[in-house]
Amino acid sequence: MRDLLAEFYAGERFVRVMPFDDASNAPTGYFDPLGANDTNRNDIFVFGNDAHVVLISRLDNLGKGASGAAVQNMNIMLGLDEGTALAA
Repeated sequence: MRDLLAEFYAGERFVRVMPFDDASNAPTGYFDPLGANDTNRNDIFVFGNDAHVVLISRLDNLGKGASGAAVQNMNIMLGLDEGTALAA
């Protein structure tokens, strides 16, 4: 599942599919829900084993939320680079 997501989002500047079950995804033993704060990024995590899969999507609602999406769409409509005025 992780590989399918990584292939689908390959080349997307504001979407990161994180390594599967990598220890750096929870360095303190707990998932950091604030890890995408102050960015326009959406981090996708896949955790699990053969019996269970957990997908987590982490984003900053103010950065990647409606306001960030509006700026990104406006940039595209004006022919600008989609990341103009947005934090990576």
